[in-house]
Amino acid sequence: MTQNEPYRRLSEDAGARLDRQWGELLQELRLAQTGTQILFAFLLGIAFQGAFQSADAFTHHVYAVTLLASALAVGLFLAPVSFHRIVYRHQLRDRMLPIASRMAVAGLAFLVLALTGGVLLATDVVLSRPVAILLTSIVLLWFVVFWYAIPEGVRRSMPNGTGE
Repeated sequence: MTQNEPYRRLSEDAGARLDRQWGELLQELRLAQTGTQILFAFLLGIAFQGAFQSADAFTHHVYAVTLLASALAVGLFLAPVSFHRIVYRHQLRDRMLPIASRMAVAGLAFLVLALTGGVLLATDVVLSRPVAILLTSIVLLWFVVFWYAIPEGVRRSMPNGTGE
């Protein structure tokens, strides 16, 4: 935030604020969409590898959950675009923005599952299963702390609880 940004925000009308917030959300989604789509494409290819086909049931189950979480994350990150196209020019940005924001947060939750599932798949190959599960649990905790707990703590510390 620049030094003058608090003053600029005070002078924003509701339409300008919604436009700015929508632009910020789209920028965040662009970043998340790209990585998630690459992860999803990579995961699709794994199922067709000979070594994977002979893996045990645990690996297949982790893979299935990871692939589905990745697909759901992609869907949620793209949903605001579809939403915008459908309600475009209907003066609904004030209603669309909070819903699209919740879609993005849910997409991040599924992305956390997909990333930790990918970590579990990879570490299970090179380490013992208990060690892989332990390390993956630590990675999951790391994501929860840095992606949810810290931002939520900062949000709650704001006087109005919204951070806006």
